[in-house]
Amino acid sequence: MSLKLSFELSDRDLGYFREALKQSREAVRDAEEAEIIDAIRQVLDEIRANEPLPDFVATRIPELESLLQMLNDSEWQLPAQARERLLATFVYFADPEDILPDDIPVIGYLDDVIIIELIALEMAHVREAYTDFCDYRDAFDREHGNDIDAAVRRDRLDRRRQKLHQRMHRRTQKDRRISLWR
Repeated sequence: MSLKLSFELSDRDLGYFREALKQSREAVRDAEEAEIIDAIRQVLDEIRANEPLPDFVATRIPELESLLQMLNDSEWQLPAQARERLLATFVYFADPEDILPDDIPVIGYLDDVIIIELIALEMAHVREAYTDFCDYRDAFDREHGNDIDAAVRRDRLDRRRQKLHQRMHRRTQKDRRISLWR
């Protein structure tokens, strides 16, 4: 038997998360990106070591890993504002003493899951563009293999990335379902 819980976050509720992310954003400005990425990887390893995890946590780990992959993909070159948002999210997620301390059984990760859901919703167009970029790159590499000049490959990927960055920016500006970054 499973139980589905739905709840609505009011503007006031979202304010708590905005404030927490604001504090994380301040930490991002002072922290080395590599340190943040190492910390989030360590947290993910610790979370996996505590299996079995509650399903509401376990089902979001792949989302977090895909966001981390997007951040680390040097050919994608995630725009600075989106990088900062992801890094702030990772800082929040890696903090064991966030809104709900992570060591509280079952519900300790609830606030982290909410943050992941909110950032995934807010960055939907970024994630979609990244998926399109990866599909394009994979198809290009399958079609051309090692037979193409590296400069030509880089040029083609650059052009595709620029178009996708423009598209994601346009769509993000048009679709403001939720913003944690007011």
